[in-house]
Amino acid sequence: MAEINVVPYIDVMLVLLVVFMVTAPLLMQGVKVDLPQAPSAPLDQKDEEPLIVSVKQDGTYYLNLGADQKQSKPLAQITDTVSKVLRQKPNTPVLVWGDHKVEYGLVVSLMTQLQAAGAPSVGLVTEPPVL
Repeated sequence: MAEINVVPYIDVMLVLLVVFMVTAPLLMQGVKVDLPQAPSAPLDQKDEEPLIVSVKQDGTYYLNLGADQKQSKPLAQITDTVSKVLRQKPNTPVLVWGDHKVEYGLVVSLMTQLQAAGAPSVGLVTEPPVL
């Protein structure tokens, strides 16, 4: 009999599936922000990974790009970086994570600065309400 024994291949596949399921949540990094809760629809999944700019309660800004994601950055540096990324990849979505206790003016100011940096639209991230 010259048939391939597929049982070992299935075992390897299942082990890899478990490994990827365990490591996938660990890949998502960012700054802890308490998002406001609002009814909203999920965004369409695109191939491009979004740029996420976070605003903490104390008014500090963070960008989920590069090695120092947990280091606060000035708004001018963030808009410069976003502008550079959008020149290379113009279809990259830009999202804002604003803490629910941050001043409304800070979020609006950030959104206008991001649009001035070349973002065609800026999305707000919310959490679904707890029922």
